[in-house]
Amino acid sequence: MEQHAIGTSPKIEARRSKIIRAAQKVFAQKGFYEATISDVAREAGISDATIYEYFTSKEELLFSIPGETARDALKNMKNILDHIIDTPNKIHAIIYAFLSFYRDNPDYASIAMLILKQNKNFLETQVYQDIRQLARLIYEVIQCGMDQGELRKDIDPLVVRSVILGSIEHLVIRWLMLGKPNDPVIYSKEITDIILKGVMF
Repeated sequence: MEQHAIGTSPKIEARRSKIIRAAQKVFAQKGFYEATISDVAREAGISDATIYEYFTSKEELLFSIPGETARDALKNMKNILDHIIDTPNKIHAIIYAFLSFYRDNPDYASIAMLILKQNKNFLETQVYQDIRQLARLIYEVIQCGMDQGELRKDIDPLVVRSVILGSIEHLVIRWLMLGKPNDPVIYSKEITDIILKGVMF
């Protein structure tokens, strides 16, 4: 899906970011299908017509929400992992970083876990490819650990990655829906320990 673009001046980018932040809040609170462009415009303090100068549809606006966030998260994750030598601590750092990010950004977590995952059209966007880079990074960490002899060589790194991401997603969704646990980050070490028991010698 092509992104609707009208320019890249600082003023335009600032307004576009303001619209995206407003949409994130509105979609998270009301749900994507229940929310309207008028709701987003009201939250952003602009007119409906102004939003359509930047986005061709409500769905395109939804798909734009994770873009910059995903790219920043990938950059930050790489910076963190560059300062960690061994694979077990890298795995813990990944789990901790994901859980702490979702905890600190509940509206984004709601969009990512409860809305975008249900939308097949999102899989066709460039933003989704940016998010996949994070998954590839986890795969590379696991594969590197196997190559260096820190992890068992008879495991499938794709399965291990799925276990890591699945554990994070299940915990965050439960937190979003039920408010439990109060802080999902407290389980980062326990999740890490359980996973490492299955992948280390």
